[in-house]
Amino acid sequence: MADLITVEDPDDPRLRDYTGLTDVELRRKREPAEGLFIAEGEKVIRRAKEAGYEMRSMLLSAKWIDVMRDVIDELPAPVYAVSPELAEQVTGYHVHRGALASMQRKPLPTAAELLRSARRVVVMESVNDHTNIGAIFRSAAALGMDAVLLSPDCADPLYRRSVKVSMGAVFSVPYARLETWPKGLESVREAGFTLLALTPDEKARSLDEAAPHRMDRVALMLGAEGDGLSTQALVAADEWVRIPMSHGVDSLNVGAAAAVAFYAVASGRPGA
Repeated sequence: MADLITVEDPDDPRLRDYTGLTDVELRRKREPAEGLFIAEGEKVIRRAKEAGYEMRSMLLSAKWIDVMRDVIDELPAPVYAVSPELAEQVTGYHVHRGALASMQRKPLPTAAELLRSARRVVVMESVNDHTNIGAIFRSAAALGMDAVLLSPDCADPLYRRSVKVSMGAVFSVPYARLETWPKGLESVREAGFTLLALTPDEKARSLDEAAPHRMDRVALMLGAEGDGLSTQALVAADEWVRIPMSHGVDSLNVGAAAAVAFYAVASGRPGA
């Protein structure tokens, strides 16, 4: 059973994992370096625990202690009970969901390990918006994608905002980072995948025409909001595909486009 500890000092060193959560640059460097990430809200905390992530500690406001009692009773890690005001002082924002947990990261698999068993893979290039990362992971989990590969400069899927937007789906879909870009795409092709670059370019075939759901192994490439895929990534692809647009709209937000494309890619799978 976890120790339930009331903390009244925002500078208490035991709360260090939770300090400055709104400082994006600080947390982006610190969390991977220290091997931790922050899960926010009851559902996300439970999903992280169910996915096998080890809990370092929890930070709870009083009303959440009973809600999380079953989790607390199973934990060897400390649980810090704080007032909402103190939680805000420590984290830098009002913790609406009243429950935070510091979780221990797991070693990432290699891209080669994921590609051995996957058939439908998402490949992201330079996606640095944490909201988009979370939305893409949530759609990937919901629509049957098997794995996610990230270019070296993509944002961290375990950053608090990404985890929250994905509602814990970042724990359900395995992911890895390609060590080089775009050269790393060659290893994806060598594993038997057709590289499809999603782009609004008129030269691209529509997803209906390309029929990716009939392909044996597909890697769908997505670029950052606004810029899209780089020229190098487009050149490296086997084929360009697009979502047909109406009413003069030229493109969708990358999170929305991903959901549409995932459905087209995965809809022909057995059991889909």
